[in-house]
Amino acid sequence: MSTKPATQIADLTAYDCLALFKSRDLSPVEVIDDCLQRIDEVNRELNAFCFIGFEQAKAQAQLSEARWMRGEPIGLLDGVPVTLKDVTLNRGMPTRWGSRSTSGDGPWDVDAPAAARLREAGAVILGKTTTPEFGWKGVTDSRLYGITRNPWNPDLTPGGSSGGAAVAAALNLGFLHQGGDGAGSIRVPASFTGTFGFKPTFGYVPQWPPSVVPTLSHIGPITRTVADAALMMRIIAQKDVRDGYAGPEYPCSELPLASTLKGLRVAYSRDFGNLDVSKDILNVTDAAVQKIETLGAEVIEVNPDLAGAWEILGTLFRAGAARLLSRLNKEQRGLLEVNVLKEAEQGLSLTLSDYQDAQEARSELTAKMAAFHQKFDLLITPTMPVAPFPVGLNEPDPNYKNWYPFTGPFNLTQQPAASLPAGLDSNGLPVGLQLVGARYKDMTVLSAARVLESAFGRFVPPKRAQPAR
Repeated sequence: MSTKPATQIADLTAYDCLALFKSRDLSPVEVIDDCLQRIDEVNRELNAFCFIGFEQAKAQAQLSEARWMRGEPIGLLDGVPVTLKDVTLNRGMPTRWGSRSTSGDGPWDVDAPAAARLREAGAVILGKTTTPEFGWKGVTDSRLYGITRNPWNPDLTPGGSSGGAAVAAALNLGFLHQGGDGAGSIRVPASFTGTFGFKPTFGYVPQWPPSVVPTLSHIGPITRTVADAALMMRIIAQKDVRDGYAGPEYPCSELPLASTLKGLRVAYSRDFGNLDVSKDILNVTDAAVQKIETLGAEVIEVNPDLAGAWEILGTLFRAGAARLLSRLNKEQRGLLEVNVLKEAEQGLSLTLSDYQDAQEARSELTAKMAAFHQKFDLLITPTMPVAPFPVGLNEPDPNYKNWYPFTGPFNLTQQPAASLPAGLDSNGLPVGLQLVGARYKDMTVLSAARVLESAFGRFVPPKRAQPAR
């Protein structure tokens, strides 16, 4: 197999790779070597990976190369480099949930469903990406692994909790990156890093072990392109008997090519009626919506009724934190970060009636959104009301008690939602546009996102000189 320059490999997509493997113009070994080299160059500064599987990845790549040389790939992703978030079990690599309360000893001998499906498809697992402790906040730092930084500006956060996966996607350190999303943890970092993040309908991607907030947490891809995210979904959205919440069969078809949004009826909400959204961000999203209209969609500005959504989420998350706390001994509890422990202690004061009231209100909200989507194919909003802010903070400033208000409601309603980069703000930072579809209408979201990706273009962090080693 002939060698491609590293600069070219760094710009490829998963689809590009597979075509080049098939034609024998590129080797899985060359791709993995290039990815590992680039990870080694930037990870000290940006901290996207908490574990890098150098030896495992090289061994998997060699086996893949031999299969492609024989013309016998074992699956749809044979030789494609992927990453897993540090809350996802996989064989041979530690899973620490970003927490000092966990042990690194293992044994690490079980694959979670997403890891198992990727391995069966021939993907090469590069390593584990960073997350805050138990994925419990919207930025990515922890006492265990330190601060993860945004490749657009290392002084800023990439968001969270799938911040490491989003940084890896932005720099193409592997092509397919698994994230998790309980209130925006795929879409927040996708918006802050200029990548595509997709939270599928709940139940399509099996989860095991279950999260402590099992019906809020969704697993999905973060990638540079919509087509690559759709490709990853075809692999990880397969049933696994270990997940008791599995939904219907995912429509594992090729993402259709289209150049128009004709026939789509789209609702646009700039601020849900009363949110404080940066003018800079609204300028980008307003311009994006104008382009959506030129592509044939009918766009109507309207605000869905999401009253009480964050109060419901708060109750369910605090209950989940209390559940987490109950699983830890006194020594482990002493190792928890303050914000996680505070949330758990608040959860201990909840009554059964509080929890049941939240679940009832959640059902009502879900019914409201189902009725909303009888009128609209898509709801479009800004993904974030603010731009990336300095690392070391848990929120942009004390006035923002809820600084990612656009994302969490759709975990409650379990709808598919994506963040697509729509442009850059006045500081040259990426701005995400959120696309929300009705439950089980994942292909509507992905297909529209692919059309818009072609219209908006892709956004890649500026190249910078590497830090001294």
